[in-house]
Amino acid sequence: MAKFLDTTGVSYHLQQLINSANEKLILISPYLKVSDRLKQSLEDKDRMKIDIRIIYGKNELEPAEHNWLKSLRSIRTSFCQNLHAKCYLNEKEAIITSMNLYDFSQINNNEMGIYVDKNSDPELFSSISEEAMRLVRISDEIKITVAQVPKNAEKVVRPPPSTHGYCIRCKTEIKLNPMSPYCGKCYASWKKFENDEYVEKFCHICGKPNNSSLIKPSCFECYKVKKEVLEFPLQ
Repeated sequence: MAKFLDTTGVSYHLQQLINSANEKLILISPYLKVSDRLKQSLEDKDRMKIDIRIIYGKNELEPAEHNWLKSLRSIRTSFCQNLHAKCYLNEKEAIITSMNLYDFSQINNNEMGIYVDKNSDPELFSSISEEAMRLVRISDEIKITVAQVPKNAEKVVRPPPSTHGYCIRCKTEIKLNPMSPYCGKCYASWKKFENDEYVEKFCHICGKPNNSSLIKPSCFECYKVKKEVLEFPLQ
């Protein structure tokens, strides 16, 4: 059953929700300015290679926030126009609340929220998760590029990027697109059940054996290399 949270409860459960994430973490907040306390928890999850998606709706990233995001490998940031929702969830619990990630909100404001546990209220948790995933899909991923290039740096000539990938089920060569990692035949087969987490056999990018799925179409090494240039679904 869902539980009501006051200001202190929202702050406490948000911290615990981040700390207990083992697979995924979605943070949806109009304003992207993370408190130092939450940054420490997110940095720890980044070291554990937990995939983290942050969706925000106000295009006002400060330089310090840019630099912090750039230093993390597992966090992907997306901009969602007209976003006003505040929702935070991992693979087993969720919070819907009035509280932003702003440190100010957690100190000076009077907040309310609802805490939902997947085990005790699976239907409600599923609805929250589905809507969060919809916001992920309609958001534009932001490529964090804040490092300055030295004026006298030599121009690096890079080979043209590969345009082909592999079906994650049968390894047929297909167009490189992590958002569509199946060939036509295998997609039709997957469509019968539509299980986003069904484990397949190959990495979409390199074609090597890998426990891939629709939401995790590549091995982690390929994801690290390509996440700045390709659009990926939630992993």
